Amino acid sequence: MTAAPPFPHTKPSSLRLLAEQAFSRAAGAPLTDGNAVELQIDMRATFDAWLEAIRAARGTVLFENYIFRDDEVGRAFLQALVERAQAGVTVCVLRDWMGCLGQSRAGFWKPLLAAGGQVRVYNPPRFASPFGWLSRDHRKLLIVDGEVGFLGGVCVSAKWLGDAQRGVEPWRDTAVAVRGPALADLARAFAESWAQLGDPLPDEALARCTNALPAGTVDLRVVATVPNTAGLYRLDQLIAGMARTNLWLTDAYFVGVAPYVQALVAAARDGVDVRLLVPGTSDVPAVGALSRAGYRPLLEAGIRVFEWKGSMLHAKTAVADGRWARVGSTNLNVASWIGNCEIDVAIEDEAFAQRMEAQYLEDLGNATEIVLKMPRRSRRSDDAPRAHGSGSGPGSGGSGRAAAASALRLANSVGAAITNRRVLGRAESGPLLFAAILLFAAAALAIVWPRALAWPLAVLAIWIGVTLVAQYLAARRKKP
Repeated sequence: MTAAPPFPHTKPSSLRLLAEQAFSRAAGAPLTDGNAVELQIDMRATFDAWLEAIRAARGTVLFENYIFRDDEVGRAFLQALVERAQAGVTVCVLRDWMGCLGQSRAGFWKPLLAAGGQVRVYNPPRFASPFGWLSRDHRKLLIVDGEVGFLGGVCVSAKWLGDAQRGVEPWRDTAVAVRGPALADLARAFAESWAQLGDPLPDEALARCTNALPAGTVDLRVVATVPNTAGLYRLDQLIAGMARTNLWLTDAYFVGVAPYVQALVAAARDGVDVRLLVPGTSDVPAVGALSRAGYRPLLEAGIRVFEWKGSMLHAKTAVADGRWARVGSTNLNVASWIGNCEIDVAIEDEAFAQRMEAQYLEDLGNATEIVLKMPRRSRRSDDAPRAHGSGSGPGSGGSGRAAAASALRLANSVGAAITNRRVLGRAESGPLLFAAILLFAAAALAIVWPRALAWPLAVLAIWIGVTLVAQYLAARRKKP
């Protein structure tokens, strides 16, 4: 595709310098040159590459992932890590408590701990932090010595390989292998997360991963976000505002917030080819329903929406103007943008971006485009998204998804009515009556049996109060 890049790369100019400054400030990440980046699409080959790198480690293995599953894939990685730890390699594993819940137990890691490796758990439940569980370490990052780093959306689980005997295809995900000076940024991101949970990484272990020599000609940014920083959210907004020809997005759990949706809509109405590829069948049905509930404003603005027809689409990528691409762990929703620890690379390289565009077009060959279909008014008063060429709507497929979509529509309609921020359509009158009935029922319950509402609120207030006092005392004990 012939592109008009938003910032010329052929020679330095004031335009490019301003764009680079804006990107650096928005993402909170500098541009690092001299790197090589390899796109990883095949999940079996991806796991093989990761295992090969671990088995060749001579000094340090830093491994951070949301899910480590106790299955054939997880045990293969555990065995490789144990063998390296026994050989004297510094092995540090950082896993998320919620991500691994029901996937692997603490005992899974006993062989690695016995071999001298270290394992830390991000944000397990604590009485002193009632809502701490909302923040997760959603990163997928592996760094071996100062030679190679891997990141993307891939978790350590055989689910990504599918099940040939049951006819389940491998998951469609995306990762990258990075070599070059950007490894230092990846290692520092891991070290910051590691230090939050205990003693920092030994200096020599970190030094091994921060002295990589130039390995190619790719410029990239390592965008490592932590809760409430929103660096990638700002960068995504900026890309949506600067794209001139095309912006193609792939996301596993898209739940568009209003400012980002408005940015995509504005780009599409300005002539940018905006596309969104999402799962047709999600492993989290409620999120799939929320995604579909937000199709309408995208489709009405001319944004093309596609649903993947394979087993599960788990990739989180973007490509714009044949010049810029992003690969990582961040989904296009509030939890990823603001609530989690995430890590992505924003790559400014024409060859890599064109490779991403080619892969995107290949993926669309296994996807169904969603279009707005106009039903007969005698049956319905509003138009609804439909799969192109399909007689059933994309929202069909389970009461859970329908309930989640209804909840979102209810919240949007009631919120608009209360704040008077927009004129409501006829189709939105039903949710208003339903919400009014719920409120009347809650009021009646409070009048007839006030303890039913007062007791849970009192318990919650006491819990939060106790945790605040505990944190106050802990803060006061710290040395100035």
